[in-house]
Amino acid sequence: MDVRSEDVTTTSKHNSVRFTTKGQVVIPAWLRREFHIEDGTKAIVQATPDGILLKPVTKYVIDRLHGILKRERKPGEKSFAEEWAEHKREELALEEENYARHSA
Repeated sequence: MDVRSEDVTTTSKHNSVRFTTKGQVVIPAWLRREFHIEDGTKAIVQATPDGILLKPVTKYVIDRLHGILKRERKPGEKSFAEEWAEHKREELALEEENYARHSA
């Protein structure tokens, strides 16, 4: 998922940053403005072949993606919410099984 808008024009600008001893880094102000990052904004962190990728999850991104998971349901088909709940139950069962295996 690319979180940038199509009107991003400053992608050729570069800045260098430093990591603190806690692994923190300050995102330059021009990037915070460009990607609508405000105080308290969360981000997804991903390892890529090119390095660390930060994907801010902002109100702007959420508004753009609103409704993307809606889909036509065929008769007898589960809703997304039902499928998600089933997925979470299966995930929990696997975690419990893994925990039981490693704590024995």
